[in-house]
Amino acid sequence: MEGPQTLVIDADDTLWENNIYFEQAWDEFYAFLDHSSLSAEETRTIFDEIEIANIKVNGYGAKNFAKNLVTCYRRLVEREIAPEDVGKIIGFADRILHQPIQMLEGVEETLEYLLKRSHDLVLFTKGEAEEQRLKIDRSPVGKYFREFEIVREKDEAAYRELVGRYGWNPATTWMIGNSPKSDINPAIAAGLNAVYVPHERTWVLEQTELLDVGPGWLLQVENFRGLQKIF
Repeated sequence: MEGPQTLVIDADDTLWENNIYFEQAWDEFYAFLDHSSLSAEETRTIFDEIEIANIKVNGYGAKNFAKNLVTCYRRLVEREIAPEDVGKIIGFADRILHQPIQMLEGVEETLEYLLKRSHDLVLFTKGEAEEQRLKIDRSPVGKYFREFEIVREKDEAAYRELVGRYGWNPATTWMIGNSPKSDINPAIAAGLNAVYVPHERTWVLEQTELLDVGPGWLLQVENFRGLQKIF
């Protein structure tokens, strides 16, 4: 791409690992539930339904994940609930907040490269604001970004609001991320360009078919370092 571009970059599972810690908590929860007949897949389907319903009210993040685990436990448990059970379940999710920031391969060198090429870097993430800010503060990459934007939901309206507020030119604005649902499809629908950076452990509720329905470019790279071949 010729000339400086505005690169709007996702955080969780694009810059650093995130979903793997939720999956670890889920595995601990399923083992603790110890259901006599429901498989892990069947239990997860029920839990996903609970999450989909509650996200609309409570949003994302480890704390709300904990609430959803407790709701699922109360619905499915086959034994009398002991006083300490809820605390133990909350502990599975609470450990997510204290995991070290594990940067994905090639992220730091690529951000430095993009900045040296005079591209404008903006971090755009969704979730519980305090949790996301803490991850940004604990990461080593904050110095590369001009702005940090945290929203409750990354939908088409959120992208249009962002573009309008900053006065970006859609033709030179790119959304970069791992989630078809939150990073790629709504950005394309809002008239932006997008680069899909797949992650093998992307959250199941963020997975959907990639849609190329807008005027902008939709590109795909193997990993974050692949951005150096584009920009």
